[in-house]
Amino acid sequence: MKITYFGHSSFLVEAEDGTSIILDPYLSGSFDGAVKYEPITESADAVLASHDHDDHGATGTVRGEPLTAVFPTSEHIGPFEVTGVEVAHDGSKGSERGRNTIMVLEGEGIRLVHLGDLGHLLEADTVEAIGKVDVLMIPVGGFFTIDEKEAAKVVKALNPRLLIPMHYKTDKIDFPIAPVDGFLETQKKAKNKVIEEDSSVMEVNRDTLPLECTTVVLQPSH
Repeated sequence: MKITYFGHSSFLVEAEDGTSIILDPYLSGSFDGAVKYEPITESADAVLASHDHDDHGATGTVRGEPLTAVFPTSEHIGPFEVTGVEVAHDGSKGSERGRNTIMVLEGEGIRLVHLGDLGHLLEADTVEAIGKVDVLMIPVGGFFTIDEKEAAKVVKALNPRLLIPMHYKTDKIDFPIAPVDGFLETQKKAKNKVIEEDSSVMEVNRDTLPLECTTVVLQPSH
């Protein structure tokens, strides 16, 4: 499985058979220019969005004629079985910012979980619904989502083997959110390994998954 980080909360996931899925595509220039990442020009077999805000749900910008699902519930895409777990975008059961769907992709022996704009800690029944986690994509910037301390608690609850932070401050996002550094400190204090890559791409399979929780920071490609 090949994972490419476009930026913000958007990723391209590619299976060995060539099946491709784009997760949470942003609309470049949205929010009065606050989203400064370059447009997503890649095509895909499917595009999935955790919710319909323009920094996550710009499914119409993806080229080709992909299968499209916002707030996905259950989809079969190539070798992937996709399941949605409904949560909230805020700590008030969605009354402030609405719904959010945790997207679970299972295929090639790997269970990948994208938390979207999770805005609260996870209750026990949600943790159970998500199940075992191999790869976790987690927002860490706060304000619109969980912050670094809440993210650390979510990591502890889900116990992933590989952890990829997202939705944090960079020079290409003009939102009042925090950079990734604070979250990385929480993982170092927890004695979890932290790797800061120079690349936007990584490949993972059952044999290369770390045995212990490891955070990998990918560089945005866009």
